[in-house]
Amino acid sequence: MRLEKKATVVSTSVAAVLVIMKMSVGILSGSIAVLASAIDSFLDLTVSLFNYFALHNTEKDPDDKFHFGRSKIEPLAAVIEGAVISISALFVLYEALLKMTHNRPTEHLLESVWVMVASFVITSFLVAFLKYVSKKTKNMVIRADALHYQTDLFSNGAVLLALGLISVTGEQLIDPVLGIILALYMIYSAIPIIKEGILMLLDAAIPAEDIEQIIVIIEKESAITTYHDLKTREAGSHIFISVHAVFNVSISLYDAHLISDRIEAKIRTIFKDKRVHILIHMDPYDDSEINEIEDIY
Repeated sequence: MRLEKKATVVSTSVAAVLVIMKMSVGILSGSIAVLASAIDSFLDLTVSLFNYFALHNTEKDPDDKFHFGRSKIEPLAAVIEGAVISISALFVLYEALLKMTHNRPTEHLLESVWVMVASFVITSFLVAFLKYVSKKTKNMVIRADALHYQTDLFSNGAVLLALGLISVTGEQLIDPVLGIILALYMIYSAIPIIKEGILMLLDAAIPAEDIEQIIVIIEKESAITTYHDLKTREAGSHIFISVHAVFNVSISLYDAHLISDRIEAKIRTIFKDKRVHILIHMDPYDDSEINEIEDIY
Protein backbone atom coordinates (compact mmCIF):
# COMPACT_ATOMS: atom_id res chain seq x y z
CA MET A 1 0.00 0.00 0.00
CA ARG A 2 1.34 3.45 -0.97
CA LEU A 3 2.28 5.86 1.79
CA GLU A 4 -0.50 8.26 0.74
CA LYS A 5 -3.16 5.55 1.13
CA LYS A 6 -1.73 4.54 4.52
CA ALA A 7 -2.04 8.18 5.59
CA THR A 8 -5.75 8.23 4.66
CA VAL A 9 -6.33 5.02 6.65
CA VAL A 10 -4.65 6.58 9.70
CA SER A 11 -6.58 9.85 9.40
CA THR A 12 -9.89 7.96 8.96
CA SER A 13 -9.27 5.87 12.09
CA VAL A 14 -8.30 8.92 14.16
CA ALA A 15 -11.35 10.86 12.95
CA ALA A 16 -13.66 7.98 13.96
CA VAL A 17 -12.25 7.95 17.50
CA LEU A 18 -12.55 11.73 17.82
CA VAL A 19 -16.17 11.72 16.58
CA ILE A 20 -17.24 9.27 19.29
CA MET A 21 -15.42 11.19 22.03
CA LYS A 22 -16.55 14.69 21.08
CA MET A 23 -20.12 13.89 20.09
CA SER A 24 -20.81 12.11 23.39
CA VAL A 25 -19.51 14.98 25.53
CA GLY A 26 -20.86 17.68 23.19
CA ILE A 27 -24.43 16.40 23.50
CA LEU A 28 -24.16 15.96 27.28
CA SER A 29 -22.56 19.35 27.94
CA GLY A 30 -24.54 21.42 25.45
CA SER A 31 -21.33 23.21 24.43
CA ILE A 32 -21.57 24.65 20.93
CA ALA A 33 -17.78 24.71 20.64
CA VAL A 34 -17.41 21.02 21.54
CA LEU A 35 -20.38 20.04 19.34
CA ALA A 36 -18.93 22.06 16.46
CA SER A 37 -15.64 20.24 16.89
CA ALA A 38 -17.49 16.89 16.88
CA ILE A 39 -19.31 17.77 13.66
CA ASP A 40 -16.04 18.83 12.09
CA SER A 41 -14.47 15.50 13.09
CA PHE A 42 -17.42 13.63 11.55
CA LEU A 43 -16.86 15.52 8.31
CA ASP A 44 -13.14 14.72 8.63
CA LEU A 45 -14.10 11.05 8.75
CA THR A 46 -16.24 11.38 5.61
CA VAL A 47 -13.55 13.32 3.74
CA SER A 48 -10.79 10.88 4.73
CA LEU A 49 -12.86 7.99 3.39
CA PHE A 50 -13.38 9.90 0.14
CA ASN A 51 -9.66 10.67 -0.03
CA TYR A 52 -8.87 6.97 0.23
CA PHE A 53 -11.27 6.30 -2.64
CA ALA A 54 -9.73 9.15 -4.66
CA LEU A 55 -6.15 7.97 -4.20
CA HIS A 56 -7.14 4.38 -4.97
CA ASN A 57 -8.66 5.41 -8.30
CA THR A 58 -5.88 7.86 -9.15
CA GLU A 59 -3.43 4.95 -9.18
CA LYS A 60 -5.27 3.23 -12.03
CA ASP A 61 -3.51 3.23 -15.39
CA PRO A 62 -4.98 4.99 -18.45
CA ASP A 63 -7.50 2.87 -20.33
CA ASP A 64 -9.84 3.06 -23.33
CA LYS A 65 -12.22 5.39 -21.50
CA PHE A 66 -9.71 7.57 -19.62
CA HIS A 67 -6.79 8.08 -22.01
CA PHE A 68 -5.04 10.49 -19.65
CA GLY A 69 -5.75 8.50 -16.50
CA ARG A 70 -7.78 9.65 -13.50
CA SER A 71 -5.34 12.13 -11.98
CA LYS A 72 -7.99 14.89 -11.83
CA ILE A 73 -9.70 12.98 -9.04
CA GLU A 74 -7.09 14.55 -6.72
CA PRO A 75 -8.11 18.20 -7.32
CA LEU A 76 -11.77 17.13 -7.34
CA ALA A 77 -11.26 15.60 -3.89
CA ALA A 78 -9.59 18.82 -2.71
CA VAL A 79 -12.55 20.93 -3.92
CA ILE A 80 -15.03 18.61 -2.21
CA GLU A 81 -12.99 18.73 1.00
CA GLY A 82 -12.94 22.52 0.94
CA ALA A 83 -16.70 22.61 0.30
CA VAL A 84 -17.32 20.23 3.21
CA ILE A 85 -15.27 22.47 5.51
CA SER A 86 -17.31 25.52 4.40
CA ILE A 87 -20.67 23.78 4.88
CA SER A 88 -19.71 22.57 8.36
CA ALA A 89 -18.60 26.12 9.20
CA LEU A 90 -22.00 27.50 8.21
CA PHE A 91 -23.71 24.93 10.47
CA VAL A 92 -21.45 25.90 13.37
CA LEU A 93 -22.26 29.57 12.72
CA TYR A 94 -25.99 28.80 12.80
CA GLU A 95 -25.71 26.86 16.08
CA ALA A 96 -23.64 29.62 17.66
CA LEU A 97 -26.16 32.32 16.74
CA LEU A 98 -28.97 30.08 18.02
CA LYS A 99 -27.26 29.64 21.39
CA MET A 100 -26.67 33.39 21.68
CA THR A 101 -30.40 34.05 21.31
CA HIS A 102 -31.55 31.24 23.63
CA ASN A 103 -28.71 31.52 26.17
CA ARG A 104 -28.37 27.79 26.90
CA PRO A 105 -25.85 27.06 29.69
CA THR A 106 -22.79 24.83 29.16
CA GLU A 107 -22.66 21.81 31.50
CA HIS A 108 -20.15 19.02 32.29
CA LEU A 109 -17.24 21.42 31.86
CA LEU A 110 -14.63 19.07 33.34
CA GLU A 111 -15.55 16.23 30.96
CA SER A 112 -15.50 18.66 28.03
CA VAL A 113 -12.03 19.89 28.98
CA TRP A 114 -10.58 16.36 29.21
CA VAL A 115 -12.07 15.36 25.86
CA MET A 116 -10.63 18.44 24.16
CA VAL A 117 -7.20 17.88 25.76
CA ALA A 118 -7.16 14.30 24.43
CA SER A 119 -8.37 15.53 21.04
CA PHE A 120 -5.64 18.18 20.91
CA VAL A 121 -2.88 15.65 21.64
CA ILE A 122 -4.17 13.06 19.16
CA THR A 123 -4.67 15.64 16.40
CA SER A 124 -1.16 17.05 16.97
CA PHE A 125 0.39 13.66 16.21
CA LEU A 126 -1.88 13.21 13.18
CA VAL A 127 -0.98 16.64 11.73
CA ALA A 128 2.75 15.92 12.15
CA PHE A 129 2.33 12.58 10.35
CA LEU A 130 0.27 14.04 7.48
CA LYS A 131 2.75 16.87 6.99
CA TYR A 132 5.56 14.32 6.79
CA VAL A 133 3.66 12.32 4.15
CA SER A 134 2.72 15.48 2.24
CA LYS A 135 6.33 16.69 2.17
CA LYS A 136 7.61 13.32 1.03
CA THR A 137 4.97 12.57 -1.62
CA LYS A 138 3.95 16.11 -2.75
CA ASN A 139 0.39 14.79 -2.90
CA MET A 140 -2.34 17.45 -3.13
CA VAL A 141 -4.97 15.37 -1.33
CA ILE A 142 -2.71 14.68 1.66
CA ARG A 143 -1.66 18.34 1.77
CA ALA A 144 -5.31 19.40 1.90
CA ASP A 145 -5.98 16.78 4.58
CA ALA A 146 -3.03 18.05 6.64
CA LEU A 147 -4.31 21.63 6.38
CA HIS A 148 -7.80 20.45 7.35
CA TYR A 149 -6.59 18.72 10.51
CA GLN A 150 -4.34 21.68 11.28
CA THR A 151 -7.43 23.91 11.43
CA ASP A 152 -8.88 21.31 13.81
CA LEU A 153 -5.78 21.65 15.95
CA PHE A 154 -6.24 25.41 16.22
CA SER A 155 -9.95 25.05 16.90
CA ASN A 156 -9.32 22.43 19.61
CA GLY A 157 -6.93 24.82 21.35
CA ALA A 158 -9.46 27.63 21.07
CA VAL A 159 -12.23 25.43 22.51
CA LEU A 160 -10.01 24.51 25.44
CA LEU A 161 -9.36 28.18 26.10
CA ALA A 162 -13.08 28.97 25.93
CA LEU A 163 -14.01 26.17 28.33
CA GLY A 164 -11.36 27.38 30.74
CA LEU A 165 -12.66 30.94 30.60
CA ILE A 166 -16.25 29.79 31.11
CA SER A 167 -15.27 27.76 34.19
CA VAL A 168 -13.43 30.78 35.66
CA THR A 169 -15.77 33.63 34.72
CA GLY A 170 -19.11 31.80 34.33
CA GLU A 171 -19.78 33.85 31.20
CA GLN A 172 -21.78 31.60 28.83
CA LEU A 173 -21.52 34.04 25.91
CA ILE A 174 -17.88 33.01 25.40
CA ASP A 175 -18.95 29.66 23.88
CA PRO A 176 -21.11 30.95 20.97
CA VAL A 177 -18.72 33.86 20.29
CA LEU A 178 -15.88 31.36 19.93
CA GLY A 179 -18.12 29.23 17.69
CA ILE A 180 -18.59 32.20 15.34
CA ILE A 181 -14.83 32.86 15.25
CA LEU A 182 -14.11 29.19 14.51
CA ALA A 183 -16.73 29.12 11.73
CA LEU A 184 -15.18 32.16 10.03
CA TYR A 185 -11.70 30.66 10.38
CA MET A 186 -12.86 27.35 8.85
CA ILE A 187 -14.26 29.18 5.81
CA TYR A 188 -11.06 31.22 5.50
CA SER A 189 -8.90 28.06 5.55
CA ALA A 190 -11.11 26.33 2.94
CA ILE A 191 -10.83 29.06 0.31
CA PRO A 192 -7.21 28.28 -0.81
CA ILE A 193 -8.00 24.55 -1.03
CA ILE A 194 -11.07 25.16 -3.21
CA LYS A 195 -9.27 27.74 -5.36
CA GLU A 196 -6.27 25.51 -6.10
CA GLY A 197 -8.49 22.52 -6.89
CA ILE A 198 -10.72 24.54 -9.25
CA LEU A 199 -7.72 26.03 -11.08
CA MET A 200 -6.32 22.54 -11.59
CA LEU A 201 -9.68 21.24 -12.86
CA LEU A 202 -9.78 24.17 -15.31
CA ASP A 203 -6.30 23.23 -16.61
CA ALA A 204 -4.59 26.38 -15.36
CA ALA A 205 -0.93 26.70 -16.33
CA ILE A 206 1.80 25.62 -13.91
CA PRO A 207 3.59 28.39 -11.93
CA ALA A 208 5.41 31.03 -14.01
CA GLU A 209 8.80 30.22 -12.46
CA ASP A 210 8.50 26.61 -13.64
CA ILE A 211 7.57 27.74 -17.15
CA GLU A 212 10.64 30.01 -17.19
CA GLN A 213 12.87 27.03 -16.40
CA ILE A 214 11.31 25.10 -19.30
CA ILE A 215 11.91 28.03 -21.64
CA VAL A 216 15.58 28.25 -20.59
CA ILE A 217 16.07 24.54 -21.38
CA ILE A 218 14.49 24.89 -24.83
CA GLU A 219 16.38 28.07 -25.75
CA LYS A 220 19.74 26.50 -24.81
CA GLU A 221 19.38 23.97 -27.64
CA SER A 222 21.24 25.47 -30.59
CA ALA A 223 19.49 23.14 -33.07
CA ILE A 224 16.14 24.76 -32.23
CA THR A 225 15.68 28.06 -34.06
CA THR A 226 12.49 29.07 -32.25
CA TYR A 227 9.44 27.62 -30.51
CA HIS A 228 5.75 28.41 -29.99
CA ASP A 229 2.52 27.12 -28.43
CA LEU A 230 4.15 26.18 -25.12
CA LYS A 231 1.27 24.90 -23.01
CA THR A 232 1.23 23.40 -19.53
CA ARG A 233 -1.29 22.04 -17.07
CA GLU A 234 -1.27 20.07 -13.84
CA ALA A 235 -3.57 17.29 -12.63
CA GLY A 236 -2.77 15.98 -9.17
CA SER A 237 0.71 14.47 -9.27
CA HIS A 238 0.84 14.68 -13.08
CA ILE A 239 2.17 17.55 -15.20
CA PHE A 240 1.40 17.82 -18.92
CA ILE A 241 3.60 19.93 -21.22
CA SER A 242 3.37 20.46 -24.98
CA VAL A 243 5.39 22.71 -27.28
CA HIS A 244 6.13 23.23 -30.97
CA ALA A 245 9.90 23.30 -31.51
CA VAL A 246 11.19 24.63 -34.85
CA PHE A 247 14.29 22.83 -36.18
CA ASN A 248 16.47 23.61 -39.18
CA VAL A 249 14.79 22.16 -42.26
CA SER A 250 17.92 20.15 -43.13
CA ILE A 251 18.10 18.25 -39.82
CA SER A 252 17.26 14.56 -39.92
CA LEU A 253 14.21 13.26 -38.10
CA TYR A 254 16.53 10.97 -36.10
CA ASP A 255 18.66 13.88 -34.83
CA ALA A 256 15.60 16.01 -34.08
CA HIS A 257 14.15 13.13 -32.08
CA LEU A 258 17.38 12.72 -30.07
CA ILE A 259 17.38 16.44 -29.23
CA SER A 260 13.72 16.26 -28.20
CA ASP A 261 14.51 13.31 -25.91
CA ARG A 262 17.32 15.32 -24.34
CA ILE A 263 15.00 18.28 -23.73
CA GLU A 264 12.38 16.02 -22.15
CA ALA A 265 14.97 14.49 -19.80
CA LYS A 266 16.12 17.94 -18.67
CA ILE A 267 12.55 19.17 -18.11
CA ARG A 268 11.78 16.13 -15.96
CA THR A 269 14.61 17.10 -13.59
CA ILE A 270 12.61 20.25 -12.71
CA PHE A 271 9.71 18.16 -11.41
CA LYS A 272 11.44 15.28 -9.62
CA ASP A 273 8.41 14.39 -7.49
CA LYS A 274 5.88 14.58 -10.33
CA ARG A 275 4.93 12.38 -13.26
CA VAL A 276 5.74 14.52 -16.28
CA HIS A 277 4.16 13.95 -19.70
CA ILE A 278 5.87 15.94 -22.48
CA LEU A 279 4.83 16.26 -26.13
CA ILE A 280 7.28 18.04 -28.43
CA HIS A 281 5.95 18.73 -31.91
CA MET A 282 8.93 18.93 -34.27
CA ASP A 283 8.39 21.62 -36.94
CA PRO A 284 10.64 22.16 -40.01
CA TYR A 285 9.47 25.80 -40.10
CA ASP A 286 7.59 28.26 -37.90
CA ASP A 287 3.89 27.54 -38.46
CA SER A 288 2.62 29.59 -35.50
CA GLU A 289 0.82 32.12 -37.73
CA ILE A 290 -0.89 29.33 -39.66
CA ASN A 291 -2.00 27.73 -36.39
CA GLU A 292 -3.44 31.04 -35.19
CA ILE A 293 -5.49 31.41 -38.39
CA GLU A 294 -6.77 27.84 -38.04
CA ASP A 295 -7.80 28.57 -34.44
CA ILE A 296 -9.81 31.59 -35.60
CA TYR A 297 -11.67 29.68 -38.30
